Amino acid sequence: MEQKIHQGRNVKRFREMLNIKQEALAYDLGEDWNQKKISMLEQKDVIEDSLLKQISAVLKIPVEAFQNFDEEQAINIIANTFDNGSILNGINHNPTFHPIEKLVQLHEEKIALYERMLKEKDEMMARLEKLIGK
Repeated sequence: MEQKIHQGRNVKRFREMLNIKQEALAYDLGEDWNQKKISMLEQKDVIEDSLLKQISAVLKIPVEAFQNFDEEQAINIIANTFDNGSILNGINHNPTFHPIEKLVQLHEEKIALYERMLKEKDEMMARLEKLIGK
């Protein structure tokens, strides 16, 4: 049985993995976008390449992830992610492309950036409190 790839569902799946709301994706895609349009987009089997490239840029997910990711892979990846923490364990995926490794790396970079920004904010607050206290 051949697996059908549903690009809209893939957009939704990656958007949710990244914890990005439809409204936020719409905002990042530009002013002719809104939550309702994202919802409709996520129901489409096939999304035009130019739009996939835009979504890819916004979510920082390779275009190939939306094009090559089938239901079975997604279920395997999600099951293995929660199973024992080893994300790529036992997944039959396209060997030239590792969407989850890329995702994890991007997610770790985002977390590091947020932590750095928080630390800078705390340092700035301490300096301001010192100035005010003087």
